[in-house]
Order: sequence, then structure tokens, then C-alpha cells
Amino acid sequence: MIQITRSLSIDEKAVEETFIRASGPGGQNVNKVETAVLLRLSLDRADLPPPVRSRLEKLAGRRLTLDGDILITCQQHRTQERNRAEAMAALIELIRRATVAPIRRVATKPSYGSKLRRLEEKTHRGKIKRGRGAGADHD
Repeated sequence: MIQITRSLSIDEKAVEETFIRASGPGGQNVNKVETAVLLRLSLDRADLPPPVRSRLEKLAGRRLTLDGDILITCQQHRTQERNRAEAMAALIELIRRATVAPIRRVATKPSYGSKLRRLEEKTHRGKIKRGRGAGADHD
């Protein structure tokens, strides 16, 4: 089991690793060794709670496939181990962000005093602007 939070963990069988050839640095091994990693998390096998799953699908964006899998690719490092660790860390962080429920905003009304202050400021500003005009006194 892969521990995400204290109360949430996913089965290791839900995550599938595939190694592919990476573009970028690699020296003589760049065309021989498959150092990039492609992580595929099957949301059906991960057995996540429904609210976490729906938030995860939104957070995944274009990394979510039509089959309901999340794909994470990492090819920044020259070794499989470092790429694998970074991809797994990215997956865990994505799931961790999905576990946090957004705080609902409670709509409030402006206070009576704030309404009065706003109106007084508007009349004051209007007097200033009227005073800029040429000609007779506007007061």
C-alpha cells in the first residue's frame, strides 16, 4: 500500500510503471537506456472515496485519459531511480491536494457603517470632480 495521508492509502497494484526513452541529456546512453518513467494510476483500482476521486479528476486536467487513468511522465534525470521517485512524489502530491476539501465561502452582507462610508466617499469624490470644471461655482 502507498500511504498518501494518515487515513488514505492506495493499492500498489493500481499504479503501473513503464520505462521509455527520454529526450534530453543522457550522453552515450540516451539512445540505449530507457530512463524516463510513465506512471499510470487506474482510478478504478485505486479505490478512492468519491469526493476525492472527483477532485482528483479535476486536478489531473489533461493528464487524465478517457479510460479513467492518470498519466504522469518524468524524464528530467539521467537515472530510472530518480525519475521513478520524482514521478511517484508528483502522483502522491496530486492525490494529497485532492484530499483537501475546498472551504465553502459564506456570503455576508455589508454592514450599515460600511454602506454609509462608501456613500460618503462617493459624494466627496463627486464634489472634487465638480470642482475641477471651469466656470461658476458648482456648490
